[in-house]
Amino acid sequence: MIRVVVDDLAFLAAEALVRPATTRLDSTTPAVRRLETVGGPEFTGHLRLQKELAVGAAVVTAAGGDLPAEFIIHAVIQSDTEPVSRDGVARAWRSTLQQAQEWEFTSLSVPPLGTGAGNLSAEDAADIMVPILRAHLGNAAFPANVSIVVETAAERDAFEAALRKSGAAES
Repeated sequence: MIRVVVDDLAFLAAEALVRPATTRLDSTTPAVRRLETVGGPEFTGHLRLQKELAVGAAVVTAAGGDLPAEFIIHAVIQSDTEPVSRDGVARAWRSTLQQAQEWEFTSLSVPPLGTGAGNLSAEDAADIMVPILRAHLGNAAFPANVSIVVETAAERDAFEAALRKSGAAES
């Protein structure tokens, strides 16, 4: 089941939360930074890397602190040299869903990937994410439930329109 909800990602329960990140696992938006605040030192302690990740990668860590999930999937959507792009977001979203399948996460909460100042619009994010999600759910058992967590009614409308367009509307 796919649903779109206006809520705060840092407080919506799921088995795993998706966190858009840079190649060094830095936050990409203020909404995502709230995860660090709620997760506290335990969460930030899991963000240590041996080397930078590639744009399009996804990595799973423990959540920590007061976060409403046991795990975080970090979707790498930008680097110092590669800004947010439709292609980078698509690759990171596919990698994220592959991680959810491999880890057998039943429920996933995800914000619009790639949005924020100077980045993709909510409509662009929805046009990228919804078809990839629909294709994944048609071929995989996990995740069974995906909550797309948006901050505004306009973002909700963009994702619901993309779901209707794709024929996957269940929100």
